[in-house]
Amino acid sequence: MAEDARPTTTPKTPVANNHQDPTMAEAKASPIKRIMLPFTILSFLLSFPILFCVVWLLYIREGNCEHLLPLEKLHVGIVFGLIVLFVISNGVLVFLRSRFLMLGLILVMVPLLVILTIGLALIGAYTIDGRLIPGSPVWFSMMVNNDSNWNAIESCIYNTRTCQDLAFQWSYDFSTNKLSPIESGCCIPPSICDMKYVNATCWEKKPIVYEVSNGEYDIDCDLWQNDATKLCYDCYACRKGFISTLRQKWYRLGVFLVVVTILLIASHMLLFITTMWERHA
Repeated sequence: MAEDARPTTTPKTPVANNHQDPTMAEAKASPIKRIMLPFTILSFLLSFPILFCVVWLLYIREGNCEHLLPLEKLHVGIVFGLIVLFVISNGVLVFLRSRFLMLGLILVMVPLLVILTIGLALIGAYTIDGRLIPGSPVWFSMMVNNDSNWNAIESCIYNTRTCQDLAFQWSYDFSTNKLSPIESGCCIPPSICDMKYVNATCWEKKPIVYEVSNGEYDIDCDLWQNDATKLCYDCYACRKGFISTLRQKWYRLGVFLVVVTILLIASHMLLFITTMWERHA
């Protein structure tokens, strides 16, 4: 008797579902997006001080005879670099970060590192070759102490009528706490000379020679002249006052560049890390 043929069925092996649940993927990505949002906003907000600095450099008049020093190329270079940095920083945030992550990071890091280097130079971080870097403290000292440069600067300070305007003040206003570095260095004799005030352009010298704390004679006491066209323009104190005025401006600019670029570097690096985390989560 023939046995009934029964169809045999092979048990189906359950196929593993390699597709991740979209709801679960979104749940994992949402905390990352919440982390990325503050960094994106921070990077965007940090670009506005850069824009304000560009406007300041473009429209604020160069004062204190600064134009007599070869700073024009540095001035234009910083303005151009900040504009490029502003455009690239925001362009990376809007266009490149989602598509070309690594390219966007490289593009934004190059101008950031250049501006950071310029900022470090302006605050005097490079002491060895500082004399070769325009705008650095050592460079200012070298340029101003050059006699040919100083002759032009001296005439410019006189033409700005800095000391002439100061002459209208009373004697009790001649306090170094109230005067600018140029006014205290060029318009009045050094305090160590201990001269007696007569009027704005006349100070009575004492018959003794005054010494500074290290025992050396203060030459500026002899260089002072009771002449409105001379005063202390030839004094070393006048040069120091001019150098101090320039250093203050460019040092503050250097500090601004260093702080802003470091914050932008940190912000863009954190954005890069969180974006990579989001892609591979």
